[in-house]
Amino acid sequence: MNKNRKVAAYLIAMLPLLLLMGSCKPDKNPPVVAQETGTVVDIEGNSYKTVKIGNQWWMAENLKVKKFRNGNSISDVTDDSLWQNYTAALCLYQNDNTSPGLLYNWFAVTGSENIAPTGWHIPTDDEWKELERFIGISNGAEDVSGWRGTNEADKLKAASPEGWTQFENVWGTNTYGFSALAGSCRLGDGKWGTPGLFATGFWWTASSYSPTEAWYRYLDYKKSTVFRSSCSKNYGYSIRCVKD
Repeated sequence: MNKNRKVAAYLIAMLPLLLLMGSCKPDKNPPVVAQETGTVVDIEGNSYKTVKIGNQWWMAENLKVKKFRNGNSISDVTDDSLWQNYTAALCLYQNDNTSPGLLYNWFAVTGSENIAPTGWHIPTDDEWKELERFIGISNGAEDVSGWRGTNEADKLKAASPEGWTQFENVWGTNTYGFSALAGSCRLGDGKWGTPGLFATGFWWTASSYSPTEAWYRYLDYKKSTVFRSSCSKNYGYSIRCVKD
């Protein structure tokens, strides 16, 4: 009997620690906020899922079109040296068909021929900020460069374990149906970004930072926060479109 009492007393003493340990684990079944959904079709007939988040309609998939809205083709550039030219270009990450969409340089993003489906456009830096404020990044923090927020990246990522390398307690919840996937990137010299697919995701904005740089967003498999910065316009990033 004394032994049972000692065991019970030990378990009671350990209860706060056990609860704390449990609270550090990611929620494997997080709540998902019900959203309006739909579809949009590009010039080539590719259909994309769409989702309304706050007052904005977003594509819930990365763009994969190879033509501008007027039907003109975008250059599919595989050569590293040619990728460094400042003309509209696209590529498939390491020619890997498991990639979640294509990568584009910024000149394809802002070309006058328009890459987005009719009725849609590439989001500006401010439109990304509106999304970030809605999902929880506090007012003012969205204007900062670098890592911002707390767990907003997890809310944007596809629900784990889909599409992202698992790392410790970082766990995608796809709370609002944005379904971000890790498509990696292509560097300005034409080299492929590392560690690559399933680890990092980069998305252009339509906002220029300088004559040679533009704003973008970045999600990482090791991070629950959202990165905002600018980089060379001849990098290759994914594209999400937002409704006009």
